[in-house]
Amino acid sequence: MAFKVVFLAHAPDADAEKHRCIIDTGKYKLFVVVVKNQREAVEVCRKLVRDEGIHSVLLCPGFTHRDVAEIAETVGENVGVFVARGDGPSNRTSLEIREKEGLFSE
Repeated sequence: MAFKVVFLAHAPDADAEKHRCIIDTGKYKLFVVVVKNQREAVEVCRKLVRDEGIHSVLLCPGFTHRDVAEIAETVGENVGVFVARGDGPSNRTSLEIREKEGLFSE
């Protein structure tokens, strides 16, 4: 049995059914999904936990504390929920690029 993880990221032009991939080494199965909003994120998590038996959810830094709490509630106590956060300089650099690319315009 593989350890199953989903990594979620946000993009305003994402289509969660289209913008996804799976990397499967046999012992590790990584699902990557780009979602448009929190509603899609919750639904993707719900479905992957139910259908794929996800063990862990890894969220990009764009998820707020409330978003993280809602996802944790959705997936239940048997699924780990983690957030990829950087240090101050890394966060500023990432924010500048995301703003330049218009990721916050919608």
